[in-house]
Amino acid sequence: MAPGAEASSGATMAATRLELNLMRLLSRCEALAAERRDPEEWRLEKYVAALEDMLRELKKQASKPAPELLNEYSRKVDFLKGLLEAEKLSSSTEKALANQLLAPGRTPTTAKERTPATKTVHLQTKARCTGQMRRELLGTDPLATDDSEELNIRKRKGLTSDEKQSAVELDAVLQHHQDMQEKLAEEMLSLARSLKNNTLAAQNVIKQDNQTLSHSLRMADQNFEKLKDESDRLEQHAKKSVNWLLWIMLIVVCFIFISMILFIRIFPKLK
Repeated sequence: MAPGAEASSGATMAATRLELNLMRLLSRCEALAAERRDPEEWRLEKYVAALEDMLRELKKQASKPAPELLNEYSRKVDFLKGLLEAEKLSSSTEKALANQLLAPGRTPTTAKERTPATKTVHLQTKARCTGQMRRELLGTDPLATDDSEELNIRKRKGLTSDEKQSAVELDAVLQHHQDMQEKLAEEMLSLARSLKNNTLAAQNVIKQDNQTLSHSLRMADQNFEKLKDESDRLEQHAKKSVNWLLWIMLIVVCFIFISMILFIRIFPKLK
């Protein structure tokens, strides 16, 4: 094998290994983000920072993945980074708003996933923020149940109930999003059909107008030619009329002159 081919093969293997490591670490980060973590948990933040470094290195590789795949990796890393920043906010309302602005990935990271893990994490986080805001409105404090074992048991029971409620809310949100997507698809299809019909109608109207305009132009040209012919005929007729009138006047003058001479000859002057 030529040295150039060996170098190219080595670069491809390195890029593929880096991409596999990125996918494994990304899957691990998604799994950590889906769990209930302790506030002092530091692994996810370190992992996300490592993901950013690996993604930058992957973009610099000569044999890098397709642009769509790189955009999907960047989208998921930005989602995890934004999720960590949202968790650092103090108010539950700010957390809910920050999570609402996050954009999860569109495709699964591994073949085992049916739906993108980041989308599931996004919905779970929304449900947690909603539950936290509900507890704040009701005035309950989950940290106040650490004094006795009975209260701890109640706390665990309440946590299980919250998890069940979160799962129900997650299913409801997923169904709601699916219904919205179907409704949007139907509306877009209806708008496309309406636009097509309007375009065809406008095309027919324009075609008819063009035909009417062409017919009007032809009629105007024909009328102009006819008017020109009639003008020439009228001019010739006017010239002919003037000539006949002149001859008639000359004949009448000559007749009167001859008549006067004859009259004078026939009737002499009286003495």
